Amino acid sequence: MTKMTYAMALEIAINAVADNAEVAEKLTALRAQIEKKNSAERKPTKKQVENEGYKSAILAVLTEKPMTITEIVGLVPELAELSNQRVSAMLTAMTKGDKPAVVRSEYKRKAYFAKVA
Repeated sequence: MTKMTYAMALEIAINAVADNAEVAEKLTALRAQIEKKNSAERKPTKKQVENEGYKSAILAVLTEKPMTITEIVGLVPELAELSNQRVSAMLTAMTKGDKPAVVRSEYKRKAYFAKVA
C-alpha cells in the first residue's frame, strides 16, 4: 500500500466532485500549488546555501580521527559565529542519506564525528 499524499487525496476529491465544476477547479488549482511546492525544482533558501558552505568547510578539516564539535569549531573560523546546536544539526544531517560523508560515534556521553573512510 502506498502512502497517501495530499496530491493523491486531492485527485480523489477532484474525481468525486467532477459534477461541480467550480469546486473541481479550486481543487485542481490547490493540487497544482502542492505539486509545485513539493517539486525538486525549488530554489534553496539562503540558510541552505550558507549551510552548504559550512558543510564544505567542515569536511575540509575532518579527518578519520574522531573530533568533537568544539574541536571542529576551533579549526573552522567561520563556524565560530554559529551555535553548537546548529553545527551539530549540520553534522547530523551529514551522517544521514544514501552516501553519508560523516560518521558519528559516542564515547562517555560525548559525540564524536569523523570523515567516512
